[in-house]
Amino acid sequence: MGKRPVTVRMARWSAEHPWRAIALWVVFVAVCFMGGNAAGMKEATAQDDAIGEAGRAYVMIDKGGFADEPAVDNVLITARTGKLDTTAANKAAADATTKLRTVTGVAEVGRPIPANDGSALLVPITMSGDPETAADRVEPLRTATAEVQQAHPGLRIEQVGGPSIGKALDDTLGADFKRAEILSLPVTLAILILVFGALIAAGVPVLLALSSVAAAMGLSTLASHLVPSTDTTSSVILLIGMAVGVDYSLFYVRREREERAKGRGHVDAVEIAAETSGHAVVVSGTAVIIAMAGLFLAGDSTFSSLAVGSILVVAVAVLGSLTVLPAILAKLGRWVDRPRVPFVWRLTARNDGSLWRRVLYPALRWPAATLIVSVLALLALAAPALGMNLKFPGTEDLPRTTPAMQAYDRLTAAYPSNGTSHLIAVTGPASTVQPALEKLARSTQGDRLFAPLEQNGPDIEVSPDKTVSVLHVATPFSSRSSEAADSLHRLRSDLVPAALDGLPGVTYAVGGDVANNEDYAEHIWRTLPIVAGVVLLLTFLMMAWTFRSIVVALTSILLNLLSVGAAYGLLVLVFQGSWAPDLLNFTSMDAIVSWLPLFLFVVLFGLSMDYHVFVVSRIREAVLRGVPTREAVAEGITGSAGTVSSAALVMVAVFAIFATLSTIDMKQLGIGLAAAILLDATIIRAVVLPSAMTLLGKANWWAPRFMRPRGRHAAPAVTPPTPAPELAGRH
Repeated sequence: MGKRPVTVRMARWSAEHPWRAIALWVVFVAVCFMGGNAAGMKEATAQDDAIGEAGRAYVMIDKGGFADEPAVDNVLITARTGKLDTTAANKAAADATTKLRTVTGVAEVGRPIPANDGSALLVPITMSGDPETAADRVEPLRTATAEVQQAHPGLRIEQVGGPSIGKALDDTLGADFKRAEILSLPVTLAILILVFGALIAAGVPVLLALSSVAAAMGLSTLASHLVPSTDTTSSVILLIGMAVGVDYSLFYVRREREERAKGRGHVDAVEIAAETSGHAVVVSGTAVIIAMAGLFLAGDSTFSSLAVGSILVVAVAVLGSLTVLPAILAKLGRWVDRPRVPFVWRLTARNDGSLWRRVLYPALRWPAATLIVSVLALLALAAPALGMNLKFPGTEDLPRTTPAMQAYDRLTAAYPSNGTSHLIAVTGPASTVQPALEKLARSTQGDRLFAPLEQNGPDIEVSPDKTVSVLHVATPFSSRSSEAADSLHRLRSDLVPAALDGLPGVTYAVGGDVANNEDYAEHIWRTLPIVAGVVLLLTFLMMAWTFRSIVVALTSILLNLLSVGAAYGLLVLVFQGSWAPDLLNFTSMDAIVSWLPLFLFVVLFGLSMDYHVFVVSRIREAVLRGVPTREAVAEGITGSAGTVSSAALVMVAVFAIFATLSTIDMKQLGIGLAAAILLDATIIRAVVLPSAMTLLGKANWWAPRFMRPRGRHAAPAVTPPTPAPELAGRH
């Protein structure tokens, strides 16, 4: 017998020295977590986030050293019902002005501004201090405004503006994420109790997942000094960590229990679980890491940060499943099945796979017809993805559940927006650049795509050192409108080059909200094929080498592409349609959030490989024992169906909780992941995979001669196909 695989040797050592393995794991997690906290996090800067021409414009402005515009908030006074009482509103405005001038952090209170239709009165407040942290200092203003409201109950008096909305959004999202984190644990534990029928067995995967998340949080903080972090990294670590941590433990624990049920000792059962499920965990974890590493190719600090966090938490979860998990299982022994939940335990004990045999029957009896029908159904579901639009969410897409956003709607109704503005950032001597920018501003006049100039002329800012100039060009359309996009293209292709090309020593870039949307969408469409191609190639090579089969690797890729395509189509149906907003409590932006398709591809491709590797590994085990392909497919899928469906149920539940968050990007991410995993674990694994493998027969295991293994792990030789026997167990 050759040298045992490293997974088996690690598991054997841990099982024979459980206290040492557990102590080493605790020390590892503690050092990672505390080390990360001590080092602190380095966040991404404007230069790190620069994408396309819009990104270059912001980098130019940042290097210009412009003084930051002070943060401005407002007090909005409106009538509760009917017409606004002007006299009462003016008195309330005077009281608000007097009170707010005494509040710490207020630099100036402006004169009240009446709405053109007389429906509102607005008191502007200029805040002192760093405008980036104004939301953290807005609470005293809100308190003062609330006191004015108490003194004038006949009016509606409320705080509204950038800092107020930022504070309300931070509070809402903070509460959302806390609720998601709190709910995910009991929901996961409840599902695992139903799966195992015993409390300790249910608690072990949760414990491993939580410790993996804690260690990865610390490691990602350390890694941020090499790859700057973003605000969403910790949420993704929690999301991915809970999913894969529970999955890997579930695969391992279920196999260890199966072997003990056959009469094997605790250490021997752990060793067999390591050789089978442990090997599958390593392969699937490597597939997830390969997929996540593809995000580095996007050249985007956000994706790079998410890649680092995801890779770290998956790697830690794999390490834990190979070291501390065998130690815990060996130490617990049969105690892992205690205390039993009486009714649930009996249900799990009686699960003989008969349900899954009935589900599999069409795929095994009529594989060609089943494959064609199921693939066509998935392609039909994927078809709407051809009409996918990509946009950044804006203020109009924020949840309207907070008083600040309701006040914002009243503000925009009383003081209609004049559209949005483009920024033309130019580096070069101001004496040369300014006349050209004035000429550029005048060239936009008479064009319906641009707003008329203000009475005081073009809006031009110049940096203190006179080396960077910024022209604001207004358009009367919203940032997501087609007219605003047309105005951007007009500037970039015609007007700006005509005004600035040829000036010596001058560089320029056009930015702004419209440019952000356009450039980031173009960035995603440009990088998605590159990322997808590299991920597909590396995954294909890994699967081919792992299973010693070109055919298995190719079908793995195709099945995962079907799953991702169906998820894309479902997202478009839900979020670009008009039937779901009321049902799912969101405001449609008629688009998918710009960063989602690329991130969703790598996450789904990585996570769906978990199930594929686990299922195909069980099928291959049967084939290597000499079981005919059709029977091996039935045995492998029925034998793994309970584990796969349980793991999928945990993932779907956790992702669905994130779909309840208030912001549109989290809703799309949660629903996209939950629906895709559900499709993957049911239609793909129970219908498409068995029908395809049954149809291919022994051809599943074809590989070039140099890839064919030797000895006890040799794949069956591929011979001309013969009629496959009927499914064993039509018994």
